[in-house]
Amino acid sequence: MRKIGSIVLVLAALMLTLSACGGGGKKNIAIGPAASETNNVSRLILEAYGLGEGDYKAFQEGFGDAADGVQDGNIDISIGILGLPAASIESLQASTGDVKMLGLSDKAIEHIEKNSEYKRLTIPKGTYDFQTEDIETVTAYAILMANVDTIDEELGYELAKSMIENAGENTHAQAKQMTLENALRGAEGLPIHPGAKRYYEEQGLTVPNEVATLTADASKRKSEFILGTGSQGGTYYPLGGEMANLWNKYIDGVNITNTETGASVENLATIRDGKMDLGMTVHVPALQALRGEGDFNGSEVKNAAFIGHIYPEVVQIVTREKTKIKSLDSLK
Repeated sequence: MRKIGSIVLVLAALMLTLSACGGGGKKNIAIGPAASETNNVSRLILEAYGLGEGDYKAFQEGFGDAADGVQDGNIDISIGILGLPAASIESLQASTGDVKMLGLSDKAIEHIEKNSEYKRLTIPKGTYDFQTEDIETVTAYAILMANVDTIDEELGYELAKSMIENAGENTHAQAKQMTLENALRGAEGLPIHPGAKRYYEEQGLTVPNEVATLTADASKRKSEFILGTGSQGGTYYPLGGEMANLWNKYIDGVNITNTETGASVENLATIRDGKMDLGMTVHVPALQALRGEGDFNGSEVKNAAFIGHIYPEVVQIVTREKTKIKSLDSLK
């Protein structure tokens, strides 16, 4: 009996050790809200590591709620598409003191680039206080899309103009990315709103995009507009709120209200359904929406047009040192 008891104690100790080393069963991974681009790219990333839905427990949370889960230990890894640096990650570090950022392998990046519009990006060491080495990841662009049935040419012109010329009054860290130099990032392959095209060409830019056809009529313009953003814990919601405030300040006769949503995919679908006027989105699902691919298979978005670039969207994967997770490879 004594020998059996000793074996049991040894096995228990071994299980505790495995758990402390990142083993011990499926990990809880926050992959972003359903109907969001975060959710789509998270699944693509995990697929690149040979991980299917049965290999982990998915939490479909916005990054704010996911960060809370990482902080209290209920979520092991959170995947987000965020501005750089992300205030929510800095806040998580301030609360826990042991945030660890996971990079992507060359093989995983190759898989992602082959199967999406995302491209490799290096997050330089020191971008965050806790970051002691370069992190390899992928990036896309956050852009603004407009409903061509409600945003007339003159309003599209004013929206694009304000994004560039009043960005200095926007206190959000990502607002510095809204420059004339960056204005057409993420626009490739998308129809551009004729008002935005006119503004950019007046500023000396060459705009090769197909021009969207509008049904919106300035003489019948409504006064209340809806801007779809993302979750409150992410970048879209606070940045979109400041953008809306500046539009309301500088564009006469309109009131634009930012609303919390599931972000990219939901915003594009809601524009398609005529229930949203403006939507923030990653350029990748915008291309899919136009082509009727991915989440938009058989239900393409025909009434959305590019207004302007907002900021680079960087995939950032975080855990805590206490999880002992060194890389996504260790989850196999």
